[in-house]
Amino acid sequence: MSVLRPQDQLPGLNAATILLVGKEDALLQRLADSMLREDCASSLKVHLAHSLPLPSDVNRPRIDLIVFVINLHSKYSLQNVEESLRHVDATFFLGKVGFLVTGAGRDSHCSVHRSTVLKLARAYRSPLLFCDLEVEGFRVSMAQRLVRMLQVCAGHVPGVSALSLLSLLRSSENPCLEDL
Repeated sequence: MSVLRPQDQLPGLNAATILLVGKEDALLQRLADSMLREDCASSLKVHLAHSLPLPSDVNRPRIDLIVFVINLHSKYSLQNVEESLRHVDATFFLGKVGFLVTGAGRDSHCSVHRSTVLKLARAYRSPLLFCDLEVEGFRVSMAQRLVRMLQVCAGHVPGVSALSLLSLLRSSENPCLEDL
């Protein structure tokens, strides 16, 4: 059982790599395609994985951002993410991990409550993003946001670190009682 660490590989020159983890193959692929169409000064790489741990591969690039995708219509999706989180080193949670929740538009069909994923994101002190990936406009907007987050996490935005981005994203949320 290998743990994914942020410093396992040396950073690539002007390269940024995101890992999308989730069971929704078609949606993840469309999100990846939208991200690759974005205008980015960095060499952008998008890797998809059903779950962690990743196979040990010496040629794998350094991963700058991990986004766990949870579908509210599938309890299996949430279980997969919870099991995958065990294979991520704690230092990744210093601004280089996020949760993306899809399927929130149709509450009547949800198998997983929003409060469950909210508690998960708070427990790991990571940003929580909601987006209906089936709607192209929302998907493109989310792709733009993820590319910008990736650039920050890869160190390509002067004066902004992944940790400072995390604090900015956290301050925009409503504070929970335990934070007060």
